Amino acid sequence: MQKQPLPGYPEHPLTIGEHIRKKRMDLSLLQREVAEIIGVTESSIWNWEHGVEPELQYNPKIINFLGYVPFDCTDDTLGRLAWYKRVQGMSLERLGEAMGRDPEQLSDWLSGRHKPFRKSLDKIEQFLEASVRKRNDGPGCS
Repeated sequence: MQKQPLPGYPEHPLTIGEHIRKKRMDLSLLQREVAEIIGVTESSIWNWEHGVEPELQYNPKIINFLGYVPFDCTDDTLGRLAWYKRVQGMSLERLGEAMGRDPEQLSDWLSGRHKPFRKSLDKIEQFLEASVRKRNDGPGCS
């Protein structure tokens, strides 16, 4: 006889909150316990599980709790840069600092307002490759 899933158990999680709820229920943890692990309030966990998107800065700890990256990564250079920014929980300012780029320029590129020239795309690729090599423990998107 197959075990019935608990009410509210996300069989196929789509949102970050659903991924958190699934992992929490798999581990039989309370929201309060997950909040302590991630370093937020219990109400933050409740909000995330009910559709509120976590702030970027919490993504690394959420990924660590889940044991995997719940975000899809695209093949194109700017998609990979956006994925990297999200996984690392970086603001545009921090990403700009890490890359030696103006955060406003990064915003223009990532929003699609402007397209980077080939030379800039090459530098983004070099940055992403170096970041994966340097971290070597962090998730890579290829």
